[in-house]
Amino acid sequence: MIGYVTLGTNNFSAATVFYDSLFASLDIGRLMEEDNYYIAWGPSMNEPSLAVVVPFNKEPAAVGNGTMVAIAVERPEQVDALHRKALELGGASEGEPGFRSDGNNKGFYAGYFRDLDGNKLNAFCIVE
Repeated sequence: MIGYVTLGTNNFSAATVFYDSLFASLDIGRLMEEDNYYIAWGPSMNEPSLAVVVPFNKEPAAVGNGTMVAIAVERPEQVDALHRKALELGGASEGEPGFRSDGNNKGFYAGYFRDLDGNKLNAFCIVE
């Protein structure tokens, strides 16, 4: 159902470096771009993608309260690696990787972080 998600940025160059490197760790590259306006990353044009954009109205980008983008991966090790990579790139942790709820050894496994503009994301997988 979801085609793509956009996140506003106030520093297009820094956001580009952050997401190029973050998604490279998943072997995901750029799908579409327009200089100094937007870049979209995704596995293919037929799957959901994530884009960073300079707001069209030229107002400062702002973080949505309660807004979060979830990045689906296949294994807990990928969650751990993506969370770690986000922090290495200057992002901030919003919840260490692990099962939700604590003590579980299967089910929902996620790590939460914020990008350089404060947008909240998570990497997650389902362990059976």
